Amino acid sequence: MKDDQPKNPLNPTAIPVADAALVLSRLGGQKITAEMFESDIEGGAPTNPDGTVNLVHYAAWLVQQASGNTGG
Repeated sequence: MKDDQPKNPLNPTAIPVADAALVLSRLGGQKITAEMFESDIEGGAPTNPDGTVNLVHYAAWLVQQASGNTGG
């Protein structure tokens, strides 16, 4: 492995909640906390069986919530 490559690259389909919050905060220019993610998860946001988040599925859930279409 090259020295400039991360030893544990983040997987956007299985990212821990704390790491997801950090990544989205840096990319979005707005602070996102792990607590905000946990609140969304309690509100029905999808997670993987191991508790990690798939950012694509999470983004789709956010769009669904914003459109008022909760799938019911």
